[in-house]
Amino acid sequence: MKVLIATEKPFAAVAVDAMRKVIEDAGAELALLEKYTSRQELLDAVATADALIIRSDKVDAEVLAAAPSLKVVVRAGAGYDNVDLEAATSRGVCVQNTPGQNSNAVAELVFGLAVMMCRNMYNGTSGSELKDKTLGIQAFGQVGRNVARIARGFEMSISALDPYCPDNVMEDAGVSPVHSVEELYRENKVVSIHIPATPETRGSIGYDLVASMPKGGLLINTARKEVVDEEGLIRALDARPDLKYAADVAPERAAEMKARFGDRVFFTPKKMGAQTSEANINAGIAAARQVIAFLTTGEQRFRVNK
Repeated sequence: MKVLIATEKPFAAVAVDAMRKVIEDAGAELALLEKYTSRQELLDAVATADALIIRSDKVDAEVLAAAPSLKVVVRAGAGYDNVDLEAATSRGVCVQNTPGQNSNAVAELVFGLAVMMCRNMYNGTSGSELKDKTLGIQAFGQVGRNVARIARGFEMSISALDPYCPDNVMEDAGVSPVHSVEELYRENKVVSIHIPATPETRGSIGYDLVASMPKGGLLINTARKEVVDEEGLIRALDARPDLKYAADVAPERAAEMKARFGDRVFFTPKKMGAQTSEANINAGIAAARQVIAFLTTGEQRFRVNK
């Protein structure tokens, strides 16, 4: 069994060492492709791999076609829109993610962004506090639940929208369930987005929702930029000078938005939610364990393709 770890942005060395131990203790061979600069390097490396572990690296039909022995791809992280699920299914390849491993890191970033934006980017002017403010969480998965946990420490009033999560789970976490996206945005001064990018969600957050937020509203996106309709967002920020937007990944029109809205918008230079040493290690080790479990026992608890 040959396991390839292919990462343009490598795991931390300590994570790779731990992953190597998991893989080699199971009798498998580890191949490492880090900081590759051409697509051909990846295509060559996957040619003899039985399993592939990636981060934000793209695995499309061409990559899958170049890997005739490939049985499983594990994305070390929660999101998996960088993998062509349909192509993987057609070739009989199992695709998995590692949910929950990065969730605390992302949740902490939400509040790093929230405090910074409420304090006007620390520009010397008077800002506002999070205490007693209303927080709406869009999707109550692992990240959303960690956001709620931290928000309780700020003494915020918390609600959440998630059609796949029972109301009692939210209520047990001290969160009020809401049942429409319109209500979530209309009733909360801070909204934190945690939905995946799917055909149904891409561009789903636009002018009507953002413009309906209360006075001084703050929208935080640590999910995917594709879920926000940029044109609608810009229109809302134009119409409502009191609104602010912070994101974990720069939108396509980031330069224009910074020029127009100044300190009312902020974007990290690259996706930073999982960029902590702890999350890096946790996700990498989880990916290695899931690969070995699949290759040895067929375990596919975290499978994301059909």
